[in-house]
Amino acid sequence: MSRRVDAWVLYAGDGGPSVRTKLVRETFELPPLGDYGVRARPLYGTWEGNMGHALNRKPVDICVQRGEAKVVIGNAGVVRVLEVGPKVKNIEPGQDAIIFCTGVEDRWGYPVKIMAYDAPGTMGCLAQEMVLKDRQLIPLSESTRHSLPQWAAFSLRYVTAWSNWELAYGAFRLLVTEQEYASPNVWGWGGGVTYAELDLARRHGCRAVMLSGNPRHLEKIQRLGVIAVDRRIFGEIRYDDARYKNDAVFRETYKKNEEAFISEVKLRTHGEMVQIFLDYVGSPVYRATLKALSREGVIATAGWKEGMEIWHLRAKECIERHQHIYTHYARYQQGVRAVAYAETNDWLPEVDERNIYSFDRIPELAEAYEAGDTGVFPCFSINPE
Repeated sequence: MSRRVDAWVLYAGDGGPSVRTKLVRETFELPPLGDYGVRARPLYGTWEGNMGHALNRKPVDICVQRGEAKVVIGNAGVVRVLEVGPKVKNIEPGQDAIIFCTGVEDRWGYPVKIMAYDAPGTMGCLAQEMVLKDRQLIPLSESTRHSLPQWAAFSLRYVTAWSNWELAYGAFRLLVTEQEYASPNVWGWGGGVTYAELDLARRHGCRAVMLSGNPRHLEKIQRLGVIAVDRRIFGEIRYDDARYKNDAVFRETYKKNEEAFISEVKLRTHGEMVQIFLDYVGSPVYRATLKALSREGVIATAGWKEGMEIWHLRAKECIERHQHIYTHYARYQQGVRAVAYAETNDWLPEVDERNIYSFDRIPELAEAYEAGDTGVFPCFSINPE
């Protein structure tokens, strides 16, 4: 017999121009459990950038792409397991677990599509109950020292950061050993993934710097022990190729702001520039990022918040021996290692548990996130204990 639950639902668009839509609260029919299925009660989640993309229907209408009339989004959070299929071995009813949001894996276990986003037939945690696969959950220790909202905020961004840092730092160490250069300069701009990854860089003995124009975020970065640099001191650094070529005022303003940024990089790195630059913003800052990169430098990302298309001169990148690291979430064993490291070493986000949005306020959270009026890790509750 089918089971219906209270959920916030995203409906497909009409095929016209992309217009931001709203979630609809209604009952939603759970899919069958199956041999490897898990029925779970979501406890806490975090609002992620991909959820905003889904509401904006950019770059795609995920319902249309999936061939489904409606979907439930939400792929970062903590759940309590209620029921498991007959072939599930890694988790049991009663356990708490983080969502591991790979929807479709390739032959090596790396994600091709993401659960509750572009993976067909998957649902997210914006529902009173959900059904997902066993490999979409990583169990938490029953004796965890950390709060469930912290683990919810950890689940997507910190696992992404773990996978990206493992490859970015590993690539740099293939170029320059720790004996040759013990403390590389690691800079980054972006949001929660950058924040988590720079914390890893700090823990690896790197000189970590994060750029932000948000006063609340700058305070949070400083508390983390990462150097916080207010990007507003450089003016607007948003490169636009067409305007740069055709608008003399824009060109001169941009060049002045970019030069101020590069001067700051030179000053803070004593002329050594940045060995690993984490760029989760994309095309508007890509030119400045490359100019700040040292020889044998690594530019790394797992996201494209403000622009997917970039351009560079391949010959120059070869001569500079730059490495371009692109990752997309993580494979399952990386998630398991990330959880184990976090539990032992307290590598989790700081979450203001006084400002967790209730399930009733999900639309309010969606609009606040779109307006940039939330913290780095905007948490919500579904079935709070």
